[in-house]
Amino acid sequence: MCGATEHPAPARRIAGHVDREAEERALAAYQVADERRADAERRLGTVREALAAATAEAGDASTARLAEEAEELERRYARARASASGLHTAQEVLRQAEHEREQRIAARQQAAVRAASRAGNRERLESERTALEEELTRARGNADSVAARAAQLERRAVRLTEAADTARVAEDTAQRLKDADARLADAAFRAGFDTPREAAAALLDDAAHRELQRRLDAWDSEEAAVRAVLTEADTAAAAQQPPADLAAAEHTAADAGRRLRDASSARDAAARRCAELDRLSAHAATSVRRLAPLREEHGRVARLATLAAGTSADNERRMRLESYVLAARLEQVAAAATARLQRMSSGRYTLVHSDDRTGRGRSGLGLHVVDAWTGRERDTATLSGGETFFASLALALGLADVVTDEAGGVRLDTLFIDEGFGSLDDQTLDEVLDVLDSLRERDRSVGIVSHVADLRRRIHAQLEVVKGRSGSVLRQRGTG
Repeated sequence: MCGATEHPAPARRIAGHVDREAEERALAAYQVADERRADAERRLGTVREALAAATAEAGDASTARLAEEAEELERRYARARASASGLHTAQEVLRQAEHEREQRIAARQQAAVRAASRAGNRERLESERTALEEELTRARGNADSVAARAAQLERRAVRLTEAADTARVAEDTAQRLKDADARLADAAFRAGFDTPREAAAALLDDAAHRELQRRLDAWDSEEAAVRAVLTEADTAAAAQQPPADLAAAEHTAADAGRRLRDASSARDAAARRCAELDRLSAHAATSVRRLAPLREEHGRVARLATLAAGTSADNERRMRLESYVLAARLEQVAAAATARLQRMSSGRYTLVHSDDRTGRGRSGLGLHVVDAWTGRERDTATLSGGETFFASLALALGLADVVTDEAGGVRLDTLFIDEGFGSLDDQTLDEVLDVLDSLRERDRSVGIVSHVADLRRRIHAQLEVVKGRSGSVLRQRGTG
Protein backbone atom coordinates (compact mmCIF):
# COMPACT_ATOMS: atom_id res chain seq x y z
CA MET A 1 0.00 0.00 0.00
CA CYS A 2 1.32 3.46 -0.91
CA GLY A 3 1.46 5.83 2.10
CA ALA A 4 2.51 9.01 0.23
CA THR A 5 0.39 12.22 0.31
CA GLU A 6 1.44 13.21 -3.17
CA HIS A 7 1.38 11.06 -6.29
CA PRO A 8 3.16 9.64 -8.09
CA ALA A 9 5.62 8.73 -5.32
CA PRO A 10 7.67 5.66 -6.38
CA ALA A 11 9.36 3.84 -3.55
CA ARG A 12 13.05 4.40 -3.07
CA ARG A 13 15.63 1.85 -2.00
CA ILE A 14 16.48 2.58 1.60
CA ALA A 15 18.65 0.84 4.15
CA GLY A 16 17.38 -2.63 4.91
CA HIS A 17 15.68 -3.04 1.50
CA VAL A 18 15.03 -6.77 0.73
CA ASP A 19 16.39 -7.76 -2.70
CA ARG A 20 16.78 -11.17 -4.42
CA GLU A 21 20.24 -11.75 -2.97
CA ALA A 22 18.87 -11.11 0.50
CA GLU A 23 16.06 -13.57 -0.22
CA GLU A 24 18.56 -16.23 -1.32
CA ARG A 25 20.70 -15.58 1.79
CA ALA A 26 17.59 -15.90 3.92
CA LEU A 27 16.60 -19.12 2.15
CA ALA A 28 20.09 -20.56 2.66
CA ALA A 29 20.02 -19.50 6.31
CA TYR A 30 16.59 -21.08 6.62
CA GLN A 31 17.80 -24.35 5.12
CA VAL A 32 20.83 -24.37 7.45
CA ALA A 33 18.59 -23.57 10.41
CA ASP A 34 16.18 -26.34 9.33
CA GLU A 35 19.02 -28.84 9.14
CA ARG A 36 20.24 -27.68 12.56
CA ARG A 37 16.71 -28.00 13.91
CA ALA A 38 16.39 -31.52 12.51
CA ASP A 39 19.82 -32.41 13.86
CA ALA A 40 18.88 -30.90 17.22
CA GLU A 41 15.66 -32.93 17.23
CA ARG A 42 17.63 -36.10 16.51
CA ARG A 43 20.14 -35.25 19.25
CA LEU A 44 17.22 -34.42 21.55
CA GLY A 45 15.69 -37.81 20.79
CA THR A 46 19.03 -39.50 21.40
CA VAL A 47 19.48 -37.57 24.69
CA ARG A 48 15.94 -38.45 25.75
CA GLU A 49 16.57 -42.10 24.98
CA ALA A 50 19.87 -41.90 26.89
CA LEU A 51 18.12 -40.11 29.75
CA ALA A 52 15.40 -42.75 29.81
CA ALA A 53 17.99 -45.51 29.71
CA ALA A 54 20.02 -43.80 32.47
CA THR A 55 16.89 -43.27 34.55
CA ALA A 56 15.90 -46.90 34.09
CA GLU A 57 19.41 -48.00 34.95
CA ALA A 58 19.72 -45.65 37.99
CA GLY A 59 16.41 -46.77 39.45
CA ASP A 60 15.67 -45.26 42.87
CA ALA A 61 19.28 -44.20 43.67
CA SER A 62 19.74 -40.68 45.06
CA THR A 63 21.70 -37.90 43.35
CA ALA A 64 24.37 -37.94 46.04
CA ARG A 65 24.85 -41.64 45.57
CA LEU A 66 25.10 -41.18 41.81
CA ALA A 67 27.62 -38.36 42.30
CA GLU A 68 29.77 -40.61 44.50
CA GLU A 69 29.60 -43.33 41.89
CA ALA A 70 30.53 -40.78 39.19
CA GLU A 71 33.58 -39.67 41.24
CA GLU A 72 34.55 -43.29 41.69
CA LEU A 73 34.22 -43.85 37.94
CA GLU A 74 36.32 -40.73 37.29
CA ARG A 75 39.07 -42.13 39.54
CA ARG A 76 38.88 -45.47 37.73
CA TYR A 77 39.03 -43.67 34.39
CA ALA A 78 42.13 -41.79 35.52
CA ARG A 79 43.78 -45.04 36.58
CA ALA A 80 42.77 -46.70 33.31
CA ARG A 81 44.16 -43.74 31.33
CA ALA A 82 47.42 -43.97 33.24
CA SER A 83 47.53 -47.70 32.57
CA ALA A 84 46.93 -47.06 28.85
CA SER A 85 50.06 -44.91 28.50
CA GLY A 86 51.76 -47.88 26.81
CA LEU A 87 48.83 -48.47 24.49
CA HIS A 88 50.64 -47.14 21.40
CA THR A 89 53.48 -49.62 21.83
CA ALA A 90 51.02 -52.45 22.40
CA GLN A 91 49.05 -51.42 19.32
CA GLU A 92 52.24 -51.39 17.25
CA VAL A 93 53.10 -54.87 18.50
CA LEU A 94 49.52 -55.93 17.78
CA ARG A 95 49.72 -54.59 14.19
CA GLN A 96 52.98 -56.45 13.65
CA ALA A 97 51.42 -59.64 15.06
CA GLU A 98 48.36 -59.19 12.83
CA HIS A 99 50.63 -58.63 9.81
CA GLU A 100 52.54 -61.80 10.63
CA ARG A 101 49.25 -63.62 11.16
CA GLU A 102 48.00 -62.50 7.73
CA GLN A 103 51.26 -63.68 6.14
CA ARG A 104 50.93 -67.06 7.84
CA ILE A 105 47.26 -67.34 6.79
CA ALA A 106 48.26 -66.57 3.18
CA ALA A 107 51.04 -69.16 3.39
CA ARG A 108 48.59 -71.68 4.83
CA GLN A 109 46.11 -70.98 2.02
CA GLN A 110 48.85 -71.44 -0.58
CA ALA A 111 49.85 -74.69 1.12
CA ALA A 112 46.20 -75.78 1.06
CA VAL A 113 46.00 -74.99 -2.68
CA ARG A 114 49.18 -76.97 -3.31
CA ALA A 115 47.87 -79.84 -1.20
CA ALA A 116 44.57 -79.81 -3.13
CA SER A 117 46.49 -79.80 -6.43
CA ARG A 118 48.65 -82.70 -5.26
CA ALA A 119 45.57 -84.56 -4.06
CA GLY A 120 43.98 -84.05 -7.48
CA ASN A 121 47.15 -85.32 -9.19
CA ARG A 122 47.23 -88.30 -6.86
CA GLU A 123 43.58 -89.12 -7.62
CA ARG A 124 44.27 -88.82 -11.36
CA LEU A 125 47.33 -91.10 -11.03
CA GLU A 126 45.29 -93.55 -8.95
CA SER A 127 42.60 -93.56 -11.64
CA GLU A 128 45.22 -94.13 -14.36
CA ARG A 129 46.83 -96.90 -12.30
CA THR A 130 43.44 -98.58 -11.81
CA ALA A 131 42.69 -98.32 -15.55
CA LEU A 132 46.11 -99.76 -16.40
CA GLU A 133 45.63 -102.60 -13.91
CA GLU A 134 42.24 -103.40 -15.46
CA GLU A 135 43.74 -103.30 -18.95
CA LEU A 136 46.60 -105.51 -17.73
CA THR A 137 44.09 -107.96 -16.24
CA ARG A 138 42.18 -108.09 -19.54
CA ALA A 139 45.44 -108.54 -21.46
CA ARG A 140 46.62 -111.31 -19.10
CA GLY A 141 43.33 -113.24 -19.36
CA ASN A 142 43.55 -116.61 -17.61
CA ALA A 143 47.37 -116.74 -17.85
CA ASP A 144 49.69 -116.21 -14.92
CA SER A 145 51.38 -113.15 -16.45
CA VAL A 146 51.30 -110.88 -19.48
CA ALA A 147 54.45 -112.56 -20.84
CA ALA A 148 52.82 -115.98 -20.51
CA ARG A 149 49.68 -114.62 -22.19
CA ALA A 150 51.82 -113.16 -25.02
CA ALA A 151 53.65 -116.48 -25.44
CA GLN A 152 50.31 -118.30 -25.44
CA LEU A 153 48.95 -115.93 -28.11
CA GLU A 154 52.13 -116.31 -30.17
CA ARG A 155 51.82 -120.10 -30.05
CA ARG A 156 48.19 -119.83 -31.04
CA ALA A 157 49.12 -117.47 -33.91
CA VAL A 158 51.78 -119.98 -35.10
CA ARG A 159 49.25 -122.82 -34.97
CA LEU A 160 46.67 -120.72 -36.77
CA THR A 161 49.25 -119.80 -39.43
CA GLU A 162 50.18 -123.46 -39.88
CA ALA A 163 46.53 -124.44 -40.02
CA ALA A 164 45.89 -121.72 -42.62
CA ASP A 165 48.86 -122.95 -44.70
CA THR A 166 47.62 -126.54 -44.40
CA ALA A 167 44.14 -125.45 -45.39
CA ARG A 168 45.51 -123.61 -48.43
CA VAL A 169 47.62 -126.70 -49.43
CA ALA A 170 44.59 -128.95 -48.96
CA GLU A 171 42.46 -126.56 -51.01
CA ASP A 172 45.09 -126.48 -53.80
CA THR A 173 45.39 -130.28 -53.70
CA ALA A 174 41.64 -130.67 -53.83
CA GLN A 175 41.49 -128.27 -56.78
CA ARG A 176 44.20 -130.18 -58.62
CA LEU A 177 42.44 -133.46 -57.83
CA LYS A 178 39.22 -131.99 -59.11
CA ASP A 179 40.94 -130.82 -62.33
CA ALA A 180 42.52 -134.27 -62.77
CA ASP A 181 39.13 -135.93 -62.24
CA ALA A 182 37.64 -133.60 -64.84
CA ARG A 183 40.39 -134.38 -67.34
CA LEU A 184 40.06 -138.12 -66.60
CA ALA A 185 36.30 -137.96 -67.05
CA ASP A 186 36.74 -136.06 -70.30
CA ALA A 187 39.34 -138.58 -71.59
CA ALA A 188 37.07 -141.49 -70.62
CA PHE A 189 34.14 -139.83 -72.33
CA ARG A 190 36.16 -139.26 -75.52
CA ALA A 191 37.25 -142.90 -75.35
CA GLY A 192 33.61 -143.94 -75.37
CA PHE A 193 33.11 -144.67 -71.67
CA ASP A 194 30.46 -143.11 -69.50
CA THR A 195 32.65 -143.00 -66.39
CA PRO A 196 36.37 -143.36 -65.64
CA ARG A 197 35.47 -146.45 -63.61
CA GLU A 198 34.13 -148.08 -66.80
CA ALA A 199 37.34 -147.12 -68.61
CA ALA A 200 39.41 -148.67 -65.80
CA ALA A 201 37.26 -151.76 -65.93
CA ALA A 202 37.89 -151.98 -69.68
CA LEU A 203 41.65 -152.56 -69.24
CA LEU A 204 42.55 -156.10 -70.48
CA ASP A 205 44.95 -158.69 -69.22
CA ASP A 206 47.12 -160.89 -71.54
CA ALA A 207 44.52 -163.62 -71.99
CA ALA A 208 41.83 -161.11 -72.89
CA HIS A 209 44.26 -159.38 -75.22
CA ARG A 210 45.02 -162.68 -77.03
CA GLU A 211 41.29 -163.31 -77.26
CA LEU A 212 40.72 -159.90 -78.77
CA GLN A 213 43.60 -160.46 -81.16
CA ARG A 214 41.99 -163.67 -82.20
CA ARG A 215 38.69 -161.93 -82.70
CA LEU A 216 40.46 -159.18 -84.61
CA ASP A 217 41.97 -161.74 -86.91
CA ALA A 218 38.56 -163.26 -87.32
CA TRP A 219 37.17 -159.79 -88.01
CA ASP A 220 39.85 -159.22 -90.68
CA SER A 221 38.88 -162.50 -92.31
CA GLU A 222 35.27 -161.50 -92.12
CA GLU A 223 36.15 -158.07 -93.56
CA ALA A 224 37.80 -159.72 -96.54
CA ALA A 225 34.69 -161.77 -97.02
CA VAL A 226 32.54 -158.65 -96.72
CA ARG A 227 34.67 -156.80 -99.25
CA ALA A 228 34.17 -159.66 -101.57
CA VAL A 229 30.47 -159.35 -101.02
CA LEU A 230 30.59 -155.58 -101.60
CA THR A 231 31.96 -156.11 -105.03
CA GLU A 232 28.79 -157.82 -105.92
CA ALA A 233 26.16 -155.90 -107.97
CA ASP A 234 23.49 -155.89 -105.28
CA THR A 235 25.84 -154.55 -102.70
CA ALA A 236 27.01 -151.81 -105.09
CA ALA A 237 23.39 -150.80 -105.61
CA ALA A 238 22.88 -150.56 -101.85
CA ALA A 239 25.94 -148.35 -101.61
CA GLN A 240 24.25 -145.83 -103.87
CA GLN A 241 21.79 -145.00 -101.06
CA PRO A 242 22.28 -141.65 -99.06
CA PRO A 243 24.83 -141.94 -96.23
CA ALA A 244 23.98 -141.48 -92.54
CA ASP A 245 24.41 -137.90 -91.00
CA LEU A 246 27.44 -138.52 -88.80
CA ALA A 247 28.19 -134.79 -88.32
CA ALA A 248 24.79 -134.14 -86.80
CA ALA A 249 25.20 -137.12 -84.53
CA GLU A 250 28.66 -135.93 -83.45
CA HIS A 251 27.32 -132.40 -82.88
CA THR A 252 24.50 -133.78 -80.74
CA ALA A 253 26.97 -135.88 -78.75
CA ALA A 254 29.29 -132.87 -78.25
CA ASP A 255 26.37 -130.70 -77.10
CA ALA A 256 25.29 -133.36 -74.61
CA GLY A 257 28.85 -133.56 -73.24
CA ARG A 258 29.03 -129.79 -72.88
CA ARG A 259 25.72 -129.71 -70.98
CA LEU A 260 27.04 -132.48 -68.75
CA ARG A 261 30.18 -130.50 -67.93
CA ASP A 262 28.14 -127.31 -67.26
CA ALA A 263 25.84 -129.18 -64.90
CA SER A 264 28.82 -130.65 -63.06
CA SER A 265 30.38 -127.15 -62.68
CA ALA A 266 27.05 -125.72 -61.48
CA ARG A 267 26.75 -128.53 -58.94
CA ASP A 268 30.28 -127.79 -57.63
CA ALA A 269 29.54 -124.03 -57.45
CA ALA A 270 26.28 -124.71 -55.58
CA ALA A 271 28.18 -126.89 -53.09
CA ARG A 272 30.71 -124.09 -52.50
CA ARG A 273 27.91 -121.57 -52.00
CA CYS A 274 26.18 -123.89 -49.53
CA ALA A 275 29.39 -124.21 -47.54
CA GLU A 276 29.85 -120.41 -47.57
CA LEU A 277 26.23 -119.90 -46.47
CA ASP A 278 26.74 -122.37 -43.62
CA ARG A 279 29.86 -120.45 -42.54
CA LEU A 280 28.05 -117.07 -42.73
CA SER A 281 25.06 -118.49 -40.83
CA ALA A 282 27.33 -119.70 -38.03
CA HIS A 283 29.08 -116.30 -37.97
CA ALA A 284 25.72 -114.48 -37.85
CA ALA A 285 24.50 -116.70 -34.99
CA THR A 286 27.72 -116.00 -33.06
CA SER A 287 27.35 -112.23 -33.71
CA VAL A 288 23.74 -112.32 -32.50
CA ARG A 289 24.81 -114.11 -29.31
CA ARG A 290 27.53 -111.46 -28.74
CA LEU A 291 25.02 -108.68 -29.48
CA ALA A 292 22.49 -109.85 -26.87
CA PRO A 293 24.45 -108.53 -23.80
CA LEU A 294 25.09 -105.26 -25.63
CA ARG A 295 21.39 -104.86 -26.39
CA GLU A 296 20.58 -105.62 -22.75
CA GLU A 297 23.17 -103.03 -21.58
CA HIS A 298 21.78 -100.49 -24.06
CA GLY A 299 18.26 -101.08 -22.79
CA ARG A 300 19.38 -100.59 -19.18
CA VAL A 301 21.28 -97.37 -20.02
CA ALA A 302 18.35 -96.08 -22.12
CA ARG A 303 15.90 -96.74 -19.28
CA LEU A 304 18.21 -94.93 -16.86
CA ALA A 305 18.57 -91.99 -19.28
CA THR A 306 14.81 -91.61 -19.76
CA LEU A 307 14.30 -91.92 -16.00
CA ALA A 308 16.85 -89.13 -15.37
CA ALA A 309 15.30 -86.98 -18.14
CA GLY A 310 11.80 -87.37 -16.67
CA THR A 311 10.32 -88.95 -19.81
CA SER A 312 10.10 -92.54 -18.56
CA ALA A 313 6.79 -94.09 -17.61
CA ASP A 314 8.46 -95.23 -14.36
CA ASN A 315 9.02 -91.56 -13.42
CA GLU A 316 5.48 -90.84 -12.25
CA ARG A 317 6.17 -87.17 -11.41
CA ARG A 318 8.15 -86.53 -14.63
CA MET A 319 10.92 -85.04 -12.49
CA ARG A 320 14.33 -84.51 -14.08
CA LEU A 321 17.47 -85.50 -12.21
CA GLU A 322 18.59 -81.88 -11.85
CA SER A 323 15.13 -80.98 -10.53
CA TYR A 324 15.43 -83.83 -8.01
CA VAL A 325 18.79 -82.47 -6.78
CA LEU A 326 17.47 -78.89 -6.66
CA ALA A 327 14.37 -80.11 -4.80
CA ALA A 328 16.60 -81.48 -2.03
CA ARG A 329 18.34 -78.10 -1.81
CA LEU A 330 14.95 -76.31 -1.88
CA GLU A 331 13.86 -78.41 1.11
CA GLN A 332 16.90 -77.11 3.02
CA VAL A 333 16.12 -73.51 2.01
CA ALA A 334 12.46 -73.91 3.03
CA ALA A 335 13.48 -75.37 6.41
CA ALA A 336 15.94 -72.50 7.02
CA ALA A 337 13.37 -69.89 5.88
CA THR A 338 10.63 -71.33 8.12
CA ALA A 339 12.61 -70.46 11.28
CA ARG A 340 12.34 -66.75 10.42
CA LEU A 341 8.94 -66.87 8.68
CA GLN A 342 7.27 -68.23 11.82
CA ARG A 343 8.76 -65.36 13.81
CA MET A 344 7.65 -62.76 11.23
CA SER A 345 4.13 -64.23 11.04
CA SER A 346 3.79 -64.81 14.81
CA GLY A 347 3.97 -68.56 14.31
CA ARG A 348 1.22 -68.69 11.69
CA TYR A 349 3.02 -69.72 8.48
CA THR A 350 5.43 -72.55 7.66
CA LEU A 351 7.06 -73.11 4.26
CA VAL A 352 7.19 -76.67 2.92
CA HIS A 353 8.55 -78.11 -0.32
CA SER A 354 6.04 -79.63 -2.73
CA ASP A 355 6.79 -82.01 -5.60
CA ASP A 356 3.20 -82.10 -6.93
CA ARG A 357 2.82 -81.85 -10.70
CA THR A 358 1.42 -78.57 -12.01
CA GLY A 359 -1.23 -79.46 -14.59
CA ARG A 360 0.36 -81.60 -17.33
CA GLY A 361 3.85 -80.21 -16.62
CA ARG A 362 6.73 -81.48 -14.52
CA SER A 363 7.14 -81.40 -10.75
CA GLY A 364 9.83 -81.01 -8.14
CA LEU A 365 10.33 -77.28 -7.44
CA GLY A 366 7.08 -76.16 -5.83
CA LEU A 367 6.54 -74.32 -2.52
CA HIS A 368 3.44 -74.41 -0.33
CA VAL A 369 2.65 -72.59 2.89
CA VAL A 370 1.03 -74.27 5.89
CA ASP A 371 -1.41 -71.96 7.72
CA ALA A 372 -1.47 -72.82 11.43
CA TRP A 373 -4.76 -70.95 11.85
CA THR A 374 -6.63 -73.20 9.41
CA GLY A 375 -4.37 -76.25 9.58
CA ARG A 376 -4.32 -76.47 5.79
CA GLU A 377 -1.58 -76.40 3.18
CA ARG A 378 -2.07 -73.93 0.31
CA ASP A 379 -0.24 -72.36 -2.59
CA THR A 380 2.03 -69.35 -1.92
CA ALA A 381 0.10 -67.46 -4.61
CA THR A 382 -2.80 -67.12 -2.11
CA LEU A 383 -0.71 -64.98 0.27
CA SER A 384 -1.45 -61.26 0.53
CA GLY A 385 1.04 -58.57 -0.57
CA GLY A 386 2.58 -58.12 2.88
CA GLU A 387 2.65 -61.87 3.53
CA THR A 388 4.31 -62.44 0.16
CA PHE A 389 6.93 -59.81 1.05
CA PHE A 390 8.03 -61.27 4.36
CA ALA A 391 7.78 -64.84 2.94
CA SER A 392 10.17 -63.76 0.16
CA LEU A 393 12.41 -62.10 2.74
CA ALA A 394 12.46 -65.29 4.82
CA LEU A 395 13.37 -67.32 1.72
CA ALA A 396 16.23 -64.93 0.90
CA LEU A 397 17.57 -65.22 4.46
CA GLY A 398 17.19 -69.02 4.38
CA LEU A 399 19.03 -69.17 1.04
CA ALA A 400 21.84 -67.07 2.55
CA ASP A 401 22.11 -69.51 5.47
CA VAL A 402 22.22 -72.56 3.16
CA VAL A 403 24.83 -70.93 0.93
CA THR A 404 26.90 -70.12 4.02
CA ASP A 405 26.73 -73.74 5.19
CA GLU A 406 27.53 -75.15 1.74
CA ALA A 407 30.40 -72.70 1.07
CA GLY A 408 32.49 -73.95 3.97
CA GLY A 409 31.63 -71.13 6.37
CA VAL A 410 31.90 -68.24 3.88
CA ARG A 411 29.44 -65.64 5.18
CA LEU A 412 27.07 -63.36 3.30
CA ASP A 413 27.71 -60.31 5.49
CA THR A 414 25.60 -57.69 3.63
CA LEU A 415 21.93 -57.77 2.67
CA PHE A 416 19.93 -55.01 0.94
CA ILE A 417 16.12 -54.96 0.95
CA ASP A 418 14.37 -52.67 -1.55
CA GLU A 419 10.82 -51.53 -0.65
CA GLY A 420 7.99 -53.83 0.38
CA PHE A 421 7.67 -52.49 3.95
CA GLY A 422 4.71 -50.29 3.05
CA SER A 423 2.53 -53.41 2.70
CA LEU A 424 3.08 -54.42 6.37
CA ASP A 425 1.03 -53.43 9.36
CA ASP A 426 2.68 -52.08 12.51
CA GLN A 427 2.84 -55.43 14.34
CA THR A 428 4.23 -57.30 11.35
CA LEU A 429 6.70 -54.47 10.66
CA ASP A 430 7.99 -54.73 14.25
CA GLU A 431 8.44 -58.49 13.91
CA VAL A 432 10.27 -58.16 10.57
CA LEU A 433 12.56 -55.45 11.99
CA ASP A 434 13.27 -57.66 15.02
CA VAL A 435 14.41 -60.44 12.67
CA LEU A 436 16.63 -57.99 10.75
CA ASP A 437 18.03 -56.66 14.07
CA SER A 438 18.91 -60.25 15.02
CA LEU A 439 20.92 -60.49 11.78
CA ARG A 440 22.68 -57.21 12.60
CA GLU A 441 23.52 -58.50 16.07
CA ARG A 442 25.39 -61.35 14.35
CA ASP A 443 27.77 -58.87 12.65
CA ARG A 444 25.76 -58.69 9.43
CA SER A 445 24.98 -55.42 7.65
CA VAL A 446 21.35 -54.94 6.58
CA GLY A 447 20.43 -52.06 4.25
CA ILE A 448 16.79 -50.99 3.77
CA VAL A 449 15.66 -48.89 0.78
CA SER A 450 12.22 -47.50 1.58
CA HIS A 451 9.90 -44.43 1.44
CA VAL A 452 7.98 -45.49 4.56
CA ALA A 453 8.14 -42.51 6.96
CA ASP A 454 7.58 -44.70 10.02
CA LEU A 455 10.96 -46.35 9.46
CA ARG A 456 12.78 -43.06 10.19
CA ARG A 457 12.17 -43.31 13.92
CA ARG A 458 12.98 -47.02 13.98
CA ILE A 459 16.33 -46.88 12.15
CA HIS A 460 19.01 -44.54 13.52
CA ALA A 461 21.74 -44.83 10.87
CA GLN A 462 20.30 -43.30 7.67
CA LEU A 463 21.37 -41.98 4.28
CA GLU A 464 18.68 -39.48 3.19
CA VAL A 465 18.30 -38.30 -0.42
CA VAL A 466 16.98 -34.69 -0.45
CA LYS A 467 15.68 -33.11 -3.65
CA GLY A 468 16.52 -29.48 -4.44
CA ARG A 469 16.52 -26.93 -7.25
CA SER A 470 20.05 -27.79 -8.32
CA GLY A 471 19.65 -31.57 -7.93
CA SER A 472 19.52 -34.17 -5.21
CA VAL A 473 21.96 -34.26 -2.29
CA LEU A 474 22.84 -37.05 0.13
CA ARG A 475 22.74 -36.42 3.88
CA GLN A 476 23.86 -38.79 6.63
CA ARG A 477 21.77 -39.02 9.73
CA GLY A 478 22.40 -40.77 13.00
CA THR A 479 25.46 -42.86 13.81
CA GLY A 480 26.98 -45.81 12.02
